[in-house]
Amino acid sequence: MTSNTTRRGALKTLAAGGGAAATLPLWARYTHAQSAEPIRIGFQVHRTGIGAAYGRWYDRTTQAAATLINEAGGINGRPVEIVAEDDGTDPRRGAEVVEKFANQHNCDIGFGTLFSHVVMGSAPRAGELQLPYFVVSEGHHVASGALNRWTLQPGITDVKSQVMSMAPWVLGNLGKKVTMVFPDYAFGHDHRDFFSAAVEANGGEIVGLVPIPPTETSFTRYFPQIPRETEVLYHVMVGPAVLTFVKELGEFFGPSAPAIFGFIDSLEAVALDSPGLDFLNDTYFWEGMPRYAQADQSEYDAFYREKVGVDDTGSSVSDPSDVSTYAHMFGCWETLYVIKDAMEAAGYSGPQDRQLLVEAVEAMTEFPQSREHPQGPKRFNGKTHQVFGQQYISRVNDGRLDVVHTTSIEDTMYPDEVDYTTTSF
Repeated sequence: MTSNTTRRGALKTLAAGGGAAATLPLWARYTHAQSAEPIRIGFQVHRTGIGAAYGRWYDRTTQAAATLINEAGGINGRPVEIVAEDDGTDPRRGAEVVEKFANQHNCDIGFGTLFSHVVMGSAPRAGELQLPYFVVSEGHHVASGALNRWTLQPGITDVKSQVMSMAPWVLGNLGKKVTMVFPDYAFGHDHRDFFSAAVEANGGEIVGLVPIPPTETSFTRYFPQIPRETEVLYHVMVGPAVLTFVKELGEFFGPSAPAIFGFIDSLEAVALDSPGLDFLNDTYFWEGMPRYAQADQSEYDAFYREKVGVDDTGSSVSDPSDVSTYAHMFGCWETLYVIKDAMEAAGYSGPQDRQLLVEAVEAMTEFPQSREHPQGPKRFNGKTHQVFGQQYISRVNDGRLDVVHTTSIEDTMYPDEVDYTTTSF
C-alpha cells in the first residue's frame, strides 16, 4: 500500500475532487506513523533586514498553524517541528539558510520566504539540493518558469494575477492616466510590468514610472517626477520606512492629490490612525486579506484571527500598537495546510519521498474556503506551481478599511507560461 506506484495512483484523486486530502483513502491521508521523528519544516524567516515586520508576523502565523496541526495529530502521525533560520532578507544569506535546512538541520522541506529577491537567490540552491521549497512571496517568479520544479507557491497569489484582476476597477472608477511609484527590485518590477500591461489592455495610459530603491528612508525628492496630468497615483512600497513614505506623499500633494490607489504593502504593520495619515481618507488599497473584520465576516476569518491573536482591527490582541501584516501572512497558514494534505496524500515518510510530495501538490486543484483556507477559495495550477484566488479592493473610511470590490478567481487567471510537470527533478 505504501509503494511509490500505489501512492502515485492515489494522487490522481486530488485533481478530480479538489485539494483536500480528506477525499482520499485513510491509508493515503493519515498513515500509521513509521517514525517518532518529527516532520521538520525549515522556516526561512526575515527576522532582520527590510522584511523584519513581515517576518515577525509570518512567524506568529506559522507557529499558530503548526500548533493546531499538532493538536490534531500532526502529519501522518508525526509531530511538526518548525526549524527557523533568519535570512536577513538577503538573497545570499537566503541560499545559505536553504543549505543549512538540507545539510545541517535534516529538514524535510523549506518554507516561508517572502521577499522576491530572496526567493530568486534561494530557490536555485533548493533545486540543486532537491529540497521542496514552498514560498509565500507573491512574486511572479514561480509561475513565470524562472525557477525549478522543487519550488512552489500554493498558499498566496502572485502580483500578475492581482493587478490583472483589479486594473478594470481602478481604470473604471478612478481615472485613465496612471503614474506608478514602486520599489526598484524584482517585486516592484512585477508591478511595473504587469500593471502597465493591464492598464493598456483596459484603455488606460501609464504617464509616469517612479522607481525607488527599497532601502530608501526619505522619498520627497522622488515625488516631483510625478507628471501633472496624472489622474491616478498607484503606489506600492515595502520595508521599515513605509510610514515615512505615506506621510511624505500626503505632505507633497496636500489637498490637490490625484486619485490614489495603493497596495497595502505601503501600510503593512502601520496603524491607519498614525499621525499624518489623515489624507488617506477616501483613497483605495489592494488587500490580500482584509485587515479589518467586515460586516459579512466569515466564521473562518474569525477562527483564524482568534488563533493567530489578531483583533477585529488587524492588531495584536496583546498589544494594539502592534499592527499585523494581515494582507500577506495568511499565506503561511494556508501553505502549511497544503503541505499537510500533500504529505498525507503521498504517504510521506522521509526525504526519500520528496519527489512524491511535489507530485502530490501538483495534483491539487481546488481549495474551498475553510478554517484551513480562511482567506477565501482558491484554484491551484499544478503546471505552473501557482495558486489563484480572490482579491480585495478596500476604501479608507474614517480610520478603517472597508471592502468595496472583490474579484472573482476567474478575474485573476492568465495563460500558462510554464509546465513544471514536464521538467525533470
